[in-house]
Amino acid sequence: MMPENKQIGTRLQLWVAVGLCIFGISLLAIAFFVRPPGEIHSSVLVAYGEVMTFAGALFGIDYHYHR
Repeated sequence: MMPENKQIGTRLQLWVAVGLCIFGISLLAIAFFVRPPGEIHSSVLVAYGEVMTFAGALFGIDYHYHR
């Protein structure tokens, strides 16, 4: 069994991973379906969404192997 502080850290890591993946995927969907007003180009949204999704996936993989 893991110590309490380590459990809290891994649980927080899991929630951050899930949040990053959801946020990244939603940005990818927004970039494809919504034309952004102003100076934000859709390629910026796509690139940021890919980075967020990749970061979330790495957090999730790390969480999986720590458990």
